[in-house]
Amino acid sequence: MRADQYIRQQIANYLNGLGVEISEDKVPLERPKLAEHGDLASSVAMELARTLRRAPRQIAEELVQKISWDPFYVASVEVAGPGFVNFRYGAGYLRQAVREILEAGEAFGRSDWGGGKRIQFEFVSANPTGPLNVVSARAAAVGDVLASLHEAVGYKVEREYYVNDAGRQVRLLGQSVSSRYMSLLGLDEPFPEEGYHGDYVKDLAREIVESYGDKFAKMPAEQRHRELAQIALEKMIAQHQEAMKAYRVQFDVWFRESKLRESKEHEKVLAYFAEKGLSYEKDGAIWFRATQFGDEKDRVLVTREGEPTYFLVDIAYHRNKFERGFDIVHDLWGPDHHGYIPRMKAAVQALGIEPERFQVSIIQQVNLLRGGELVKMSKRAGQIIEMKELIEEVGVDVARFFFLMRRISAPLDFDIDLAKKQSDENPVYYVQYAHARICNILRYAEERGVSLPAEANLELLREPEEFDVVKKMLEYPDVISGAARFLEPHRLTTYLQELAASFHRFYHEHRVVSDDADLTAARLELTRAVRVVLANGLKMMNVTAPERM
Repeated sequence: MRADQYIRQQIANYLNGLGVEISEDKVPLERPKLAEHGDLASSVAMELARTLRRAPRQIAEELVQKISWDPFYVASVEVAGPGFVNFRYGAGYLRQAVREILEAGEAFGRSDWGGGKRIQFEFVSANPTGPLNVVSARAAAVGDVLASLHEAVGYKVEREYYVNDAGRQVRLLGQSVSSRYMSLLGLDEPFPEEGYHGDYVKDLAREIVESYGDKFAKMPAEQRHRELAQIALEKMIAQHQEAMKAYRVQFDVWFRESKLRESKEHEKVLAYFAEKGLSYEKDGAIWFRATQFGDEKDRVLVTREGEPTYFLVDIAYHRNKFERGFDIVHDLWGPDHHGYIPRMKAAVQALGIEPERFQVSIIQQVNLLRGGELVKMSKRAGQIIEMKELIEEVGVDVARFFFLMRRISAPLDFDIDLAKKQSDENPVYYVQYAHARICNILRYAEERGVSLPAEANLELLREPEEFDVVKKMLEYPDVISGAARFLEPHRLTTYLQELAASFHRFYHEHRVVSDDADLTAARLELTRAVRVVLANGLKMMNVTAPERM
């Protein structure tokens, strides 16, 4: 049993004996921000003061005095302030935790409160009309880790990438590539006013010339645009897939918009809305009564030219998701999509789907800094800063870790100079070095012929720095659970830095391998446990845990 479970159980049992009905999970218990306030603290006395019609401090003192606290779990318990009850872990519990972490191994930190519910995370989903940018890199890291966190707490997870391979953007890509293609053949074709700039368009045109020669030059312009659009599109999609693979993101599904259109799913949505009286005609267009579901205005589904809007197709896509049996559909969108949330929530509700089953997170922009200055331009991609360039410069581990270090709702400043440093200033290096240092300690012990007993005497772990490391490791399951529940993967990067710092402090104060064989064995067990937690946390982020640095 965990110490927090034990404490909640004791408090609940005592209060129930007084006639106060409270379940264990409703007993408030949290980690204080200041170490001098103990390892755990409860405000239960203050919350029950009105019910019991007594001063909270009096209730707290009674809890301390009348409950027989097991010293294995609780070394000390005291009343503080207006009625907080502060607890310190028992040494026996901390020592046992080391063994339990080692026994659990890769399973340490995992739970099953997700209950096997199916959740889909759709993320990145960048238009395949250009290279992936740094916001896509952040979205990929965040989406992938959120999915892993939910797997760790018992959800059945699918990762999906929605490929916008139809519509106006694709037509513009075909026109842009066609203009560059014709130019390479010495022929003139105007570049579209809203076309795609950047060297990558010229590269696509060059590859097409190398593969097909002048095959498309004599075609009617519209046909040439269509055929070049499809060729360019497939090349760009392949690039996106390769980029995600190199970035260690494995999508379960690459869902194509074109397939959705081919199966006429958007027309089924139109028919459904018409049948339910949720659409109407106005000015030659068909509108959705979005205001009935909380949106600020009604939205166009089909233009006066008879073209289905992107919104209509997107409604059909989300209907398709829920028809696939997901309990929760979670979309991660870019910073320019804030206004799109109310209309999509309105559409999902209009489809008869419970609103809480559709969730959206906005991933804010990324500012790349070099020498303290904002990096404004990509070498290859024109106005966007290309993901591939950044990854090649700093590496996958660093990129993934850095993109996870801030709340997703906040803009992120990515310091390229810091990312490339091989020192303790770089948080990725700092965490990975802690893991490598542990591996080095274990190798050193093996080289010295240290033989470990079947069961180390952990009673020899007595130093404050040793217990601080164990206390920090005990936080890991709650970090994973909280990061999943509140969609905050940055909790994991912060935690790993804190655990690394705690281990480095212990290492600087105490020798692990010494002439005392029994103490050496105990500290090696502690050190191995830290390695387990560091490796688990890094693996959750798909960041490597190096054994040498």
